[in-house]
Amino acid sequence: MAKEKPLWRRCAFRLCLLSAALLFCLQLTLQLRRSWASRDSQEQAGRLSSSSPAGWPRAPALQQLLPGVHPLPGVHLPPGHSRPPAASRRQVTYLRSSRRDGEAELGCCPPRESTHRKFRWHIDLQPWASPSQSLNEEAMRFLKYISTTQISCNHLVPSGLTSESGNTKKPWSICLDEKFNLAHQIQNKRCRLYSLGLSNEDTDFELSMAKDGCEVHRFDPSIKSAHVQESQRLWFHRLSIDWRDPHPAIAINKLHSNTKKLGTILNEFGHNKVDVLKADLESAEWKILENLILEDVLEQIGQLVFELHLHWPGFEIGGNDSSVVRFWYSLLKELELKDFRLFHTYKDLSKPQRFLKKELFNASSCYILSWVNMRWKQEEKKVHEHK
Repeated sequence: MAKEKPLWRRCAFRLCLLSAALLFCLQLTLQLRRSWASRDSQEQAGRLSSSSPAGWPRAPALQQLLPGVHPLPGVHLPPGHSRPPAASRRQVTYLRSSRRDGEAELGCCPPRESTHRKFRWHIDLQPWASPSQSLNEEAMRFLKYISTTQISCNHLVPSGLTSESGNTKKPWSICLDEKFNLAHQIQNKRCRLYSLGLSNEDTDFELSMAKDGCEVHRFDPSIKSAHVQESQRLWFHRLSIDWRDPHPAIAINKLHSNTKKLGTILNEFGHNKVDVLKADLESAEWKILENLILEDVLEQIGQLVFELHLHWPGFEIGGNDSSVVRFWYSLLKELELKDFRLFHTYKDLSKPQRFLKKELFNASSCYILSWVNMRWKQEEKKVHEHK
C-alpha cells in the first residue's frame, strides 16, 4: 500500500497551482486591456479625422485639439504636412453675439471694442522714489502727487460743501464740463451714481444728484432693509462693497454681512456703466481700488470721487511704511495708466493731521480726490462723429 504524502506537501502543491492560475489570469487581463485601449484610441482618432471639413488636412484630430499630445500609435501625418508649431495648434471657438455691431444699450457708456476682460493678479509697483527707499522720499512723492491736479475743470461742482443747516460738509466734487458728457447725461436723465459708504449719515450729495435727475444707488451695510427706494431715483441697498466675493462654501445665513465686489454687483444689477462712483470706505478704499484695477472695472466708470485715508496702511496692506506709501502711489499711477486724470483735490483739515500714525510732512489723515475717465471723452467724440 502506497504511503500517503505529508499534509504540508499537499498544501504546498495546491498553493503553487493556485498562484499559477492567478498569474495567468492577471497576464490575460492586462493583454485584453491593452488591446481594448489601442482599438478605442484608433477608432476615436478615425472619427475625429473623418469629421474634418472637406479640404482640411487629415492630421490627427487629437493633436490639433490637445496641444502637446503625441500622435497615437499607427496614426501618421499626411505627406506634405509637418507638425504645426505649439503656438498654432490651439483651436478657438467664437460665439456670435445676438447684439448688432455698434448697438449700445440705452444710457450705456460708449461702446467698447471688446467685452473680454483679462484679470490680473497684482498691480505693477512703481520704482522707488530713491535708492535709499526712505519713507521721507516716498511720502514727499506721494503727497505731491495727490495735491497736484492733472487737468482743469471749468465747471467744477463741489457738491456738499455746505448743508442747509450751515454745517460744513465734505466736497464730493464732480466735473460738468461739456467735453466729459456728464452734464449731458444729467440733463437727459440718463446718469447713474453709485455711492459706497459705511454708516455715513452725510447723504446730501446723493440727494442732490437724485434731485438733478441721476439714478442713485447707495450701498451701506447698516441699512435695515435689503433694498429701499427712498424716492423715484434714489435706492438704498444693504450691501457692503468688498475686494473679494464671499466664499461659496459659506452659507449666506452664516455671513456677518452681505459683501460683494463691485463688478459682481454691476453684473447682478445689469448695469454696464456708472457715471460717478463715490466712495467713503474708512480705509477699505485701497484694496477696493486695487480690485477695480485688476478686474478692469474702471472702464465702466466715468468719474471717481474717493476719500483716501492715510492714518494707517489700510486693510490687508503689509510691509514697512516706505513699502506702504509706494503701494499707494503705484495704485494711483495705475489710474493714470487707465487714462483717469485728477481734476480736484481736497485736504481735510478737520481730521487729525497724521500720516501712518505719525505727525509728519504736514499731511492730513484724509484727502478727497476726484478723477475723470478721459477714454469716455475720446470715445464719446468718436460716437458723435459716426452719427
